[in-house]
Amino acid sequence: MPDNKQNSIAFRNALGSFTTGVTIVTALGRDGQNIGMTVNSFNSVSLDPALVLWSIARDANCFEEFIAAESYAIHVLREDQQELSNRFAKSGEDKFAGLECSEGLCGVPILPHYSACFQCSLEHQYEGGDHIILVGKVLEFVDNGNKPLVFYRGQYSAI
Repeated sequence: MPDNKQNSIAFRNALGSFTTGVTIVTALGRDGQNIGMTVNSFNSVSLDPALVLWSIARDANCFEEFIAAESYAIHVLREDQQELSNRFAKSGEDKFAGLECSEGLCGVPILPHYSACFQCSLEHQYEGGDHIILVGKVLEFVDNGNKPLVFYRGQYSAI
């Protein structure tokens, strides 16, 4: 029987067989600073009311900031935004440097380009093992109709 680390790697690889979209979630931190991270755990929950979910790892460097946020925006990335996805996946740098974001609901930063954007208020938070699952009520959304950036077996791809 493989050890736990081997099981975790095998489990992660098996999950990689499910193609996901790539999103960037943005919010305002407790001190009013822009925060953001790349997320591929985005999913629809309900059409009525309009609810979506995403999850954040407990060890994410911006975990406490996102858990405290009452509003956030989920940006579905376009197929040409791999560089932006990589930027928001890294820690320790100003991810918003050089971006001309607009101000969304509750002051949440809205990226200048995306395929779709969902502006949400926090509806629920649930325990999810090493993650917290955040369910948001969609207050406004924009669909630009672009082809999305996707992630499959650990690599970016396009439709």
